[in-house]
Amino acid sequence: MAHDAEKMIAITVNGKACEVADNSTVLGACKALGVSIPTLCHMDGVSESASCSLCMVEIKNAKSLMRACVTRVTPNMELFTNTERVRNARRTNLELLLANHPKDCLECERNGNCELQALAVSMGVRDISFPRIRRKDIPIDRSSPSIVRDPNKCILCGRCVSVCQDVQSVSAVDVMNRGMSSKVTTYMDSGMGDSLCINCGQCSLVCPTAAISQNDQVDDVWKALSDPTKIVVVETAPAVRVAIQECFDMPAGAPHTGKLVASLRRLGFSKVFDTDFTADLTIMEEGFELIHRITHKGVLPLITSCSPGWIKFAESFYPNVLAHVSSCKSPQQMFGAVTKSYYAEKMNIDPRNLVVVSIMPCTAKKFEALRPEMNSAFHFWKEKLNLTEKDSFQDVDFVLTTRELGRMIKIAGIDFTNLADEDYDNPLGESTGAAVIFGTTGGVMEAALRTAYEVLTKSKLGSVDFMSVRGFEGIKEAEVDINGLKLKVAVAHTLKNARILLEQIQAGTSPYHFIEIMTCPGGCIGGGGQPIPTNAEVRQKRMAAIYEEDDKKQIRKSHENPHVKKLYDEFLKEPLGEKSEELLPTHYASRDVMSAK
Repeated sequence: MAHDAEKMIAITVNGKACEVADNSTVLGACKALGVSIPTLCHMDGVSESASCSLCMVEIKNAKSLMRACVTRVTPNMELFTNTERVRNARRTNLELLLANHPKDCLECERNGNCELQALAVSMGVRDISFPRIRRKDIPIDRSSPSIVRDPNKCILCGRCVSVCQDVQSVSAVDVMNRGMSSKVTTYMDSGMGDSLCINCGQCSLVCPTAAISQNDQVDDVWKALSDPTKIVVVETAPAVRVAIQECFDMPAGAPHTGKLVASLRRLGFSKVFDTDFTADLTIMEEGFELIHRITHKGVLPLITSCSPGWIKFAESFYPNVLAHVSSCKSPQQMFGAVTKSYYAEKMNIDPRNLVVVSIMPCTAKKFEALRPEMNSAFHFWKEKLNLTEKDSFQDVDFVLTTRELGRMIKIAGIDFTNLADEDYDNPLGESTGAAVIFGTTGGVMEAALRTAYEVLTKSKLGSVDFMSVRGFEGIKEAEVDINGLKLKVAVAHTLKNARILLEQIQAGTSPYHFIEIMTCPGGCIGGGGQPIPTNAEVRQKRMAAIYEEDDKKQIRKSHENPHVKKLYDEFLKEPLGEKSEELLPTHYASRDVMSAK
């Protein structure tokens, strides 16, 4: 059905007659016309709080200046974006923000990529007319393993509050108090580590300053790399390869896997492996878990377990659905367990001297790696090496985000842009197209369907592309005929959308067999540890790059990965087998909804 053309109205902008979409905001209309209006609090699809007052414009016959982000255009409106009155108002409001802001730009993580700093430059602010009125510095909140909050750098734009409430439906932070006492904080000022926070890091992506950032582990990794007694290996998630180049001012929208591998070798890692290897392994285990639940009348729908933010969300808000969640560890954690058991045994390495570093698009992976149950390799070796509990080690030692890795590469003076492509090391570097698409919403589902269909039907798929589960729609549905079984599946990204599917399960009305849930918008490509900015346009380009990488792969189905087959032949024996049960599954527990503990 053809849609009616968008209604246009006539307005005048800076003396020039224009046509703009009816009922659009002044900010949106001017953006469409190529007229720039500064703003800090506004972010499309995230926040419209109108709190910063930097987007002031002058409208003929209006009694005062108006905020462009919340003012709607009207027919024959005459507006001005660059009068002296407008410039003075914007400058005054920006100076008020800067008066209390720390002047440590050279030491700040966001130096060179700070929206407040960029606006000060573009608006020509060199002197600040107002005194500092904040009486004392507020302690930095380092209580979370994933997120660091520096309230002194907060400009009260409200973006973090909006993304946490409206996109993730978690509400871990909010604006408290009024006037000069206003601040963004957690319930009872308890700290992020003792709050509802699910560690997704979306707040760090939308924060215009460095008031919220990831918990930095770069120095820990440098120390490990410098230790001659340690063998340091690295794994890289699929979404990193389509975003890392943005750290070096290269455009979004292309996979740079070879340069990523080359840069990691130059940083000094002993082996460069691919998390995609264990993404294929995850599909084998999770796919067979789905088949087992269907054929043995187990708990359905089965829900994916790859996204640690979603897992903590379920434990906190929906503990009664945990029986539906796959028992499989995420690919990150499977990699750590396999590396410190199978690989260490194969290469005759003492697992206590093996350091596993994970490069992830996700801040929640830092939390996941520290979960006490994520030490399967320790238990694998416990009797063999006569280890005691004080010798205990985690499967994954350190997690760096894409942003942290970008900074390491710069510190090392590596010319990422001009690196020649290199390949991953084996045996843990071989992967398929199915593993690559784990990096985007719908990818885990599509990968699982590719394998489940062929395992159950014993026949080849005509096409491995399941287009119905692709794209950015909040909830996607599909039905796949597998030997007469009408397999009903659903895909959700962001936890606001996940709630809809979880409420159906609680009500007993869910029609699905299998559900994929990803915490972040767009899935891992929009993870909280990805380069800034991460917005709808950037996520679209990253998704396209993910599917480009999938298309180029010679093998596109997880069960055809030759090195995964070899892993089963030499070590695991079979999916859901005894050895797999020792190393690859995990468990979940209800959490106090008001605490991260």
